[in-house]
Amino acid sequence: MGRFLAIDYGSKRVGLAISDPSKKIAKAYKTISNDSVDALLSCIKNEIKINSVEKIILGLPIGMNGKNTSQTELVLKFNDELKIFFNIPIVLEDERLTSLHAKKSLVFQGYNTTSNKDNIDSTAAALLLQNYINKSIFNADKTK
Repeated sequence: MGRFLAIDYGSKRVGLAISDPSKKIAKAYKTISNDSVDALLSCIKNEIKINSVEKIILGLPIGMNGKNTSQTELVLKFNDELKIFFNIPIVLEDERLTSLHAKKSLVFQGYNTTSNKDNIDSTAAALLLQNYINKSIFNADKTK
């Protein structure tokens, strides 16, 4: 049974989160540096293999007004790269406010978010993934 991998794509850092094998719980996994697309794709490929990933959930940063932003366009371009490089389903998931909620959650837990931005990125990916999981469970329950 495979897992889900969530990606919170940023121009400097990319946060990753992974689901448990039952695909019910998301966990912040790691943050990787976004030095080049090739290095990033290679790192993601390794994580897919290690964790038996069956689906990628890619955070889509939509503006609060519901419109695309410059960051939205970067993520859509990265999504195209993922589709070329990987032969597994990729789902775009609205990530509005996940970084803000991640930062607030980490501050509440006593983390210094100013000096450790990596935690924000992986936690944002975990929030994104948990939202996706919760919606999937809710929608599955509605069809029963």
